[in-house]
Amino acid sequence: MIDNSFTMFPGQGSQRAGMAGHLLREHPRTAGRVLARAQEATGLPLTALCSTAGEEELAPTEIAQPAIVATSLAVLEVLREEAGFVPAAVAGHSLGEYTALVAAGVLDADDALRLVRRRGELMAGVARRDGGSMTAVLGLDPGRLEEICAGCAPLGVVEIANYNEPGQTVVSGQHAAVEEAGRRALAAGAERVVALKVSAPFHCSLMRAIEDEFAAELEHVAFAAPRLPVISSVTGTRVRDGAHARDLLRRQLAGPVRWVDVLGAAAALGTGGCLEVGPGRVLSGFANRTGVHSLVRSTHDARRVAALLRELGQESAPGAAA
Repeated sequence: MIDNSFTMFPGQGSQRAGMAGHLLREHPRTAGRVLARAQEATGLPLTALCSTAGEEELAPTEIAQPAIVATSLAVLEVLREEAGFVPAAVAGHSLGEYTALVAAGVLDADDALRLVRRRGELMAGVARRDGGSMTAVLGLDPGRLEEICAGCAPLGVVEIANYNEPGQTVVSGQHAAVEEAGRRALAAGAERVVALKVSAPFHCSLMRAIEDEFAAELEHVAFAAPRLPVISSVTGTRVRDGAHARDLLRRQLAGPVRWVDVLGAAAALGTGGCLEVGPGRVLSGFANRTGVHSLVRSTHDARRVAALLRELGQESAPGAAA
Protein backbone atom coordinates (compact mmCIF):
# COMPACT_ATOMS: atom_id res chain seq x y z
CA MET A 1 0.00 0.00 0.00
CA ILE A 2 1.09 3.59 -0.65
CA ASP A 3 1.40 5.47 2.63
CA ASN A 4 0.60 9.17 2.25
CA SER A 5 3.58 10.19 4.38
CA PHE A 6 6.69 11.97 3.21
CA THR A 7 9.39 9.45 4.12
CA MET A 8 12.72 10.76 5.42
CA PHE A 9 15.97 8.82 5.77
CA PRO A 10 18.59 9.99 8.32
CA GLY A 11 22.22 10.83 7.76
CA GLN A 12 25.40 10.80 9.79
CA GLY A 13 24.96 11.55 13.46
CA SER A 14 21.98 9.21 13.76
CA GLN A 15 24.13 6.18 14.55
CA ARG A 16 23.89 4.73 18.03
CA ALA A 17 24.96 1.58 19.82
CA GLY A 18 22.64 -1.35 19.09
CA MET A 19 20.66 0.59 16.48
CA ALA A 20 19.59 -2.55 14.59
CA GLY A 21 19.44 -4.89 17.58
CA HIS A 22 15.66 -4.64 17.92
CA LEU A 23 15.22 -5.34 14.21
CA LEU A 24 17.24 -8.54 14.45
CA ARG A 25 15.27 -9.64 17.52
CA GLU A 26 11.79 -8.81 16.26
CA HIS A 27 12.27 -9.34 12.51
CA PRO A 28 15.26 -11.70 12.26
CA ARG A 29 14.54 -13.12 8.81
CA THR A 30 14.03 -9.79 7.02
CA ALA A 31 16.54 -7.63 8.90
CA GLY A 32 19.09 -10.45 9.01
CA ARG A 33 18.89 -10.89 5.25
CA VAL A 34 19.34 -7.16 4.57
CA LEU A 35 22.32 -6.84 6.92
CA ALA A 36 23.96 -9.99 5.55
CA ARG A 37 23.63 -8.60 2.04
CA ALA A 38 25.06 -5.28 3.23
CA GLN A 39 28.05 -7.11 4.71
CA GLU A 40 28.72 -8.83 1.40
CA ALA A 41 28.45 -5.55 -0.54
CA THR A 42 30.77 -3.56 1.73
CA GLY A 43 33.12 -6.14 3.22
CA LEU A 44 32.30 -4.81 6.70
CA PRO A 45 30.85 -6.85 9.61
CA LEU A 46 27.68 -4.79 9.57
CA THR A 47 25.46 -7.24 11.45
CA ALA A 48 27.70 -6.91 14.50
CA LEU A 49 28.41 -3.22 13.97
CA CYS A 50 24.71 -2.38 13.78
CA SER A 51 23.63 -4.57 16.69
CA THR A 52 26.42 -4.82 19.27
CA ALA A 53 29.13 -2.23 18.51
CA GLY A 54 29.61 0.69 20.87
CA GLU A 55 29.47 4.36 19.96
CA GLU A 56 33.25 4.71 19.64
CA GLU A 57 33.42 1.83 17.17
CA LEU A 58 30.62 3.39 15.09
CA ALA A 59 32.03 6.93 15.17
CA PRO A 60 34.50 6.85 12.23
CA THR A 61 32.75 8.15 9.14
CA GLU A 62 33.89 5.21 7.02
CA ILE A 63 32.01 2.92 9.46
CA ALA A 64 29.07 5.13 10.39
CA GLN A 65 27.96 5.80 6.83
CA PRO A 66 27.42 2.19 5.65
CA ALA A 67 26.07 1.21 9.09
CA ILE A 68 23.37 3.92 9.02
CA VAL A 69 22.35 3.11 5.44
CA ALA A 70 22.25 -0.64 6.18
CA THR A 71 20.04 -0.08 9.24
CA SER A 72 17.72 2.25 7.32
CA LEU A 73 17.42 -0.29 4.49
CA ALA A 74 16.60 -3.00 7.02
CA VAL A 75 13.76 -0.92 8.51
CA LEU A 76 12.46 -0.11 5.03
CA GLU A 77 12.44 -3.79 4.05
CA VAL A 78 10.58 -4.76 7.23
CA LEU A 79 7.88 -2.21 6.39
CA ARG A 80 7.73 -3.40 2.79
CA GLU A 81 7.54 -7.11 3.56
CA GLU A 82 5.20 -6.99 6.54
CA ALA A 83 2.87 -4.16 5.49
CA GLY A 84 3.41 -3.67 1.75
CA PHE A 85 4.70 -0.17 2.49
CA VAL A 86 5.35 2.18 -0.44
CA PRO A 87 6.26 5.82 0.34
CA ALA A 88 4.38 8.65 -1.32
CA ALA A 89 7.59 10.72 -1.61
CA VAL A 90 11.10 10.45 -0.17
CA ALA A 91 14.19 12.42 0.78
CA GLY A 92 17.35 11.79 2.74
CA HIS A 93 19.46 14.10 4.86
CA SER A 94 22.86 14.06 3.11
CA LEU A 95 23.93 10.39 3.47
CA GLY A 96 20.25 9.45 3.78
CA GLU A 97 19.73 10.47 0.16
CA TYR A 98 21.29 7.15 -0.86
CA THR A 99 18.58 5.24 1.01
CA ALA A 100 15.93 7.52 -0.50
CA LEU A 101 17.21 6.75 -3.99
CA VAL A 102 17.03 3.01 -3.25
CA ALA A 103 13.45 3.42 -2.00
CA ALA A 104 12.55 5.25 -5.22
CA GLY A 105 14.12 2.63 -7.48
CA VAL A 106 16.92 4.93 -8.67
CA LEU A 107 19.78 2.94 -7.11
CA ASP A 108 20.29 -0.74 -6.40
CA ALA A 109 20.81 -1.36 -2.68
CA ASP A 110 24.17 -3.08 -3.17
CA ASP A 111 25.43 -0.20 -5.32
CA ALA A 112 24.26 2.33 -2.75
CA LEU A 113 26.11 0.51 0.03
CA ARG A 114 29.31 0.24 -1.98
CA LEU A 115 29.12 3.94 -2.81
CA VAL A 116 28.62 5.04 0.79
CA ARG A 117 31.48 2.80 1.90
CA ARG A 118 33.77 4.55 -0.59
CA ARG A 119 32.27 7.97 0.24
CA GLY A 120 33.10 7.44 3.91
CA GLU A 121 36.67 6.36 3.13
CA LEU A 122 37.28 9.43 0.96
CA MET A 123 35.78 11.79 3.55
CA ALA A 124 37.92 10.24 6.26
CA GLY A 125 40.96 10.95 4.11
CA VAL A 126 40.03 14.64 3.97
CA ALA A 127 39.71 14.71 7.77
CA ARG A 128 43.12 13.08 8.25
CA ARG A 129 44.76 15.52 5.85
CA ASP A 130 42.98 18.80 6.66
CA GLY A 131 41.37 18.31 10.08
CA GLY A 132 38.29 20.44 10.57
CA SER A 133 35.15 20.61 12.67
CA MET A 134 31.46 21.45 12.62
CA THR A 135 29.33 23.58 14.94
CA ALA A 136 25.55 23.98 15.21
CA VAL A 137 24.33 27.55 15.70
CA LEU A 138 20.91 27.93 17.33
CA GLY A 139 18.67 30.97 17.26
CA LEU A 140 20.40 33.11 14.63
CA ASP A 141 19.11 34.09 11.19
CA PRO A 142 20.91 31.99 8.53
CA GLY A 143 21.60 35.09 6.43
CA ARG A 144 23.40 36.71 9.35
CA LEU A 145 25.43 33.54 9.88
CA GLU A 146 26.41 33.53 6.21
CA GLU A 147 27.80 37.06 6.71
CA ILE A 148 29.73 35.94 9.79
CA CYS A 149 31.27 33.03 7.86
CA ALA A 150 32.36 35.40 5.10
CA GLY A 151 33.97 37.66 7.70
CA CYS A 152 35.93 34.73 9.17
CA ALA A 153 37.30 33.60 5.81
CA PRO A 154 40.78 35.07 6.43
CA LEU A 155 41.18 32.54 9.25
CA GLY A 156 40.41 29.57 7.01
CA VAL A 157 37.49 27.72 5.46
CA VAL A 158 34.16 28.15 7.29
CA GLU A 159 30.88 27.75 5.45
CA ILE A 160 27.24 26.86 6.00
CA ALA A 161 26.94 23.07 5.91
CA ASN A 162 23.32 22.45 6.97
CA TYR A 163 20.17 24.54 6.89
CA ASN A 164 18.40 22.09 9.21
CA GLU A 165 15.49 24.15 10.51
CA PRO A 166 14.76 27.88 10.84
CA GLY A 167 16.39 27.95 14.29
CA GLN A 168 19.35 25.66 13.60
CA THR A 169 22.13 26.11 11.06
CA VAL A 170 25.45 24.23 11.01
CA VAL A 171 28.83 25.59 9.94
CA SER A 172 31.76 23.48 8.78
CA GLY A 173 35.40 24.02 7.92
CA GLN A 174 38.83 24.46 9.45
CA HIS A 175 38.86 24.46 13.22
CA ALA A 176 40.10 27.98 13.98
CA ALA A 177 37.67 29.59 11.54
CA VAL A 178 34.74 27.49 12.81
CA GLU A 179 35.53 28.42 16.42
CA GLU A 180 35.69 32.12 15.57
CA ALA A 181 32.42 31.94 13.64
CA GLY A 182 30.83 30.43 16.75
CA ARG A 183 32.12 33.24 18.94
CA ARG A 184 30.88 35.90 16.53
CA ALA A 185 27.51 34.15 16.25
CA LEU A 186 27.06 34.37 20.02
CA ALA A 187 28.04 38.04 19.97
CA ALA A 188 25.46 38.58 17.20
CA GLY A 189 22.66 37.13 19.34
CA ALA A 190 22.72 33.37 18.78
CA GLU A 191 21.12 31.45 21.65
CA ARG A 192 23.76 28.71 21.68
CA VAL A 193 26.57 27.20 19.66
CA VAL A 194 27.23 23.48 19.98
CA ALA A 195 30.36 21.73 18.69
CA LEU A 196 29.29 18.56 16.88
CA LYS A 197 30.93 15.20 17.49
CA VAL A 198 31.83 14.42 13.89
CA SER A 199 34.94 12.96 12.35
CA ALA A 200 35.17 15.21 9.27
CA PRO A 201 34.22 18.73 8.09
CA PHE A 202 31.28 17.66 5.93
CA HIS A 203 29.54 19.83 3.32
CA CYS A 204 32.16 22.50 2.84
CA SER A 205 34.69 23.30 0.12
CA LEU A 206 37.34 21.12 1.80
CA MET A 207 35.42 18.17 0.33
CA ARG A 208 36.01 19.38 -3.23
CA ALA A 209 39.34 17.56 -3.05
CA ILE A 210 37.50 14.24 -3.41
CA GLU A 211 34.80 15.25 -5.92
CA ASP A 212 36.59 13.97 -9.03
CA GLU A 213 37.52 10.63 -7.50
CA PHE A 214 34.01 10.06 -6.19
CA ALA A 215 32.48 11.18 -9.50
CA ALA A 216 34.44 8.36 -11.15
CA GLU A 217 32.90 5.90 -8.70
CA LEU A 218 29.43 7.23 -9.52
CA GLU A 219 30.01 6.75 -13.25
CA HIS A 220 30.40 3.00 -12.73
CA VAL A 221 26.92 2.69 -11.21
CA ALA A 222 23.55 2.55 -12.99
CA PHE A 223 21.01 5.25 -12.05
CA ALA A 224 17.37 4.78 -13.11
CA ALA A 225 14.51 7.26 -13.31
CA PRO A 226 12.69 7.73 -9.98
CA ARG A 227 9.50 5.69 -9.57
CA LEU A 228 8.18 8.16 -6.99
CA PRO A 229 9.02 11.77 -6.04
CA VAL A 230 12.50 12.26 -4.59
CA ILE A 231 13.39 15.65 -3.11
CA SER A 232 17.13 16.32 -3.13
CA SER A 233 18.82 17.66 -0.02
CA VAL A 234 21.26 19.49 -2.32
CA THR A 235 18.63 21.68 -4.01
CA GLY A 236 15.41 21.22 -2.03
CA THR A 237 13.73 20.35 -5.33
CA ARG A 238 12.73 17.14 -7.10
CA VAL A 239 15.23 14.81 -8.73
CA ARG A 240 14.45 14.77 -12.47
CA ASP A 241 16.09 11.56 -13.70
CA GLY A 242 18.97 9.17 -13.11
CA ALA A 243 21.64 11.45 -14.55
CA HIS A 244 20.42 14.28 -12.33
CA ALA A 245 20.56 11.99 -9.27
CA ARG A 246 24.16 11.03 -10.05
CA ASP A 247 25.22 14.67 -10.43
CA LEU A 248 23.50 15.65 -7.18
CA LEU A 249 25.40 12.99 -5.23
CA ARG A 250 28.66 14.47 -6.53
CA ARG A 251 27.59 18.03 -5.67
CA GLN A 252 26.39 16.89 -2.25
CA LEU A 253 29.94 16.35 -0.97
CA ALA A 254 30.84 20.05 -0.75
CA GLY A 255 27.40 21.65 -0.94
CA PRO A 256 25.14 22.51 2.01
CA VAL A 257 22.17 20.38 3.07
CA ARG A 258 19.02 22.43 2.41
CA TRP A 259 16.66 20.55 4.73
CA VAL A 260 14.39 23.54 5.39
CA ASP A 261 13.72 23.67 1.64
CA VAL A 262 13.19 19.88 1.55
CA LEU A 263 10.47 20.06 4.21
CA GLY A 264 8.82 22.97 2.41
CA ALA A 265 8.82 21.06 -0.88
CA ALA A 266 7.33 18.02 0.84
CA ALA A 267 4.53 20.11 2.29
CA ALA A 268 3.81 21.51 -1.18
CA LEU A 269 3.34 17.94 -2.47
CA GLY A 270 0.39 17.56 -0.10
CA THR A 271 1.75 14.55 1.78
CA GLY A 272 -0.10 13.54 4.93
CA GLY A 273 2.76 13.81 7.41
CA CYS A 274 6.42 12.89 7.90
CA LEU A 275 7.81 9.43 8.61
CA GLU A 276 11.47 8.97 9.57
CA VAL A 277 12.71 5.51 8.54
CA GLY A 278 16.01 4.48 10.09
CA PRO A 279 17.91 4.97 13.34
CA GLY A 280 17.34 8.03 15.51
CA ARG A 281 14.80 10.85 15.62
CA VAL A 282 16.87 13.80 14.41
CA LEU A 283 14.77 14.44 11.30
CA SER A 284 11.54 14.00 13.26
CA GLY A 285 12.74 16.79 15.54
CA PHE A 286 13.44 19.09 12.61
CA ALA A 287 10.00 18.37 11.14
CA ASN A 288 8.23 18.95 14.46
CA ARG A 289 9.97 22.25 15.09
CA THR A 290 9.52 23.46 11.52
CA GLY A 291 5.79 22.84 11.92
CA VAL A 292 4.87 22.24 8.27
CA HIS A 293 3.44 18.76 8.99
CA SER A 294 0.91 17.97 11.70
CA LEU A 295 1.80 14.25 11.93
CA VAL A 296 5.42 13.20 12.47
CA ARG A 297 6.43 9.58 13.16
CA SER A 298 9.69 7.66 13.47
CA THR A 299 10.99 4.08 13.55
CA HIS A 300 13.54 4.77 16.27
CA ASP A 301 12.88 1.64 18.34
CA ALA A 302 10.94 -1.64 18.47
CA ARG A 303 7.83 -0.03 19.97
CA ARG A 304 7.57 2.56 17.21
CA VAL A 305 8.19 0.01 14.45
CA ALA A 306 5.48 -2.27 15.88
CA ALA A 307 3.00 0.61 16.16
CA LEU A 308 3.67 1.68 12.57
CA LEU A 309 3.22 -1.88 11.28
CA ARG A 310 -0.13 -2.12 13.09
CA GLU A 311 -1.22 1.22 11.65
CA LEU A 312 -0.20 0.30 8.12
CA GLY A 313 -1.89 -3.08 8.46
CA GLN A 314 -5.13 -1.45 9.54
CA GLU A 315 -5.03 1.00 6.64
CA SER A 316 -4.54 -1.81 4.13
CA ALA A 317 -7.19 -4.13 5.63
CA PRO A 318 -10.35 -4.86 3.57
CA GLY A 319 -12.86 -2.07 4.02
CA ALA A 320 -10.29 0.46 5.23
CA ALA A 321 -10.47 3.96 3.89
CA ALA A 322 -8.51 4.52 0.70
